[in-house]
Amino acid sequence: MSFQDAIRVCLQRKYADFNGRARRSEFWFFVLFSAIVSAVGGVLDAIFGLRAGSYGGTGPIQGVFQLALLVPSLAVGARRLHDIGRSGWWQLIGLVPVAGWIVLLIFFVQDSRPANQYGPSPKNPGEGYAQAPQEPPYPQY
Repeated sequence: MSFQDAIRVCLQRKYADFNGRARRSEFWFFVLFSAIVSAVGGVLDAIFGLRAGSYGGTGPIQGVFQLALLVPSLAVGARRLHDIGRSGWWQLIGLVPVAGWIVLLIFFVQDSRPANQYGPSPKNPGEGYAQAPQEPPYPQY
């Protein structure tokens, strides 16, 4: 999946879709996009002098950008966890400082699993499901 495809999927087709699965490329490209948007927001806040402190702090432009990307970030994170066979609720472990972040990072870098309760593998969509038998064509008289 390309960078543009990942952004299009996460922002247009699956903005708040917590169902299904997401490949590693979709997840990490969206993380990269979020980081770029956050950096641009921070630079704009600094240019317009809207930052609270000289170092750090989130200005209003960066805050709006981050708020707009919150739901799709949670959604793609849940779909990524579904891809390795885990519930999206595992994202809550990220609230535990350091140890939780490490656990989530390990989960997010794992390879896709075969078909599971969340659907077929996005890497190999036909994997894990038997092909439905084809109906014979109707005779033409």
